[in-house]
Amino acid sequence: NRASNVALSKKRAQSLKDYLVIDHDMDTNRFIVIGNGPDNPVADNSSADGKAQNRRTDFELVRD
Repeated sequence: NRASNVALSKKRAQSLKDYLVIDHDMDTNRFIVIGNGPDNPVADNSSADGKAQNRRTDFELVRD
């Protein structure tokens, strides 16, 4: 369902943030974690390939 999809998306984004903060010593305050869930697809979800493309984490690196 939509709620679990959004929660999973946010957990995926949080995991990336945690990795960058812990393993690469990035400042935790440079991140805003957002879970898009089904709201921002890059491919059609009617195929396995499309679903795989939509299981992604996007981020933008900005200067501090």
